[in-house]
Amino acid sequence: MKKPAVDYREFRLSRLNEPRFRHVWLLAGWIFYFALYFLTENLIPAERCHVIHCALDDAIPFHEGFAVLYCYWYALLAGSLAWFFFYDIRGFKRLQVYIIITQVVAMTAYILWPSIQNLRPDHFDRDNALTRLMAFIYSFDTPTGVCPSLHVAYSMGIASVWCRTKGVSPVWKAGAVLSAVLISISTAFVKQHSVVDIAAAIPVGLLAEYLVFGPTRLRRWIERSGRE
Repeated sequence: MKKPAVDYREFRLSRLNEPRFRHVWLLAGWIFYFALYFLTENLIPAERCHVIHCALDDAIPFHEGFAVLYCYWYALLAGSLAWFFFYDIRGFKRLQVYIIITQVVAMTAYILWPSIQNLRPDHFDRDNALTRLMAFIYSFDTPTGVCPSLHVAYSMGIASVWCRTKGVSPVWKAGAVLSAVLISISTAFVKQHSVVDIAAAIPVGLLAEYLVFGPTRLRRWIERSGRE
């Protein structure tokens, strides 16, 4: 069994600034994200939002089978962060910083240019576990704040970090890339996102890609701290 990179049994809040535990600070990004998510979901009225739609959206039918891939994203995200957190600190920093960058860009867009999509079906032609699952997701996840898609941007980051991690098999890396593609496609088939949202997420992911992996000070900080 792989040995954890850090012995978290020794972690205390008073040790957050020690070199071996500093990366834990990055988890605070989720606190700010969920706070902004709550505000944008509840304080921006739908009438202020710009409708996101393109002709291709109408050609893509709803299919509840893609709910499996759509929800798989949650497990992939949590599982990847957890694995890197315990076994590859530099990988954790790469992925979490990538996510924070996409969160900042997306939340800024949601606030300055609110978006909404009206693609969700009025009713489901079939009644099964997957349609009930999508009905549940629709009930708490409003169709606002959709462009760009964080489902897509996060998936890009997950695949990118796995592909750059040493010691990971080519099959696993290929699986990460395939997962990112299929998850992105699934957002359109479960009518959670327009194709426009998917396309808009690509430059956001590329920006994060450059900042995290390009010749930037941020990359130097990640690489340096990953060796602490």
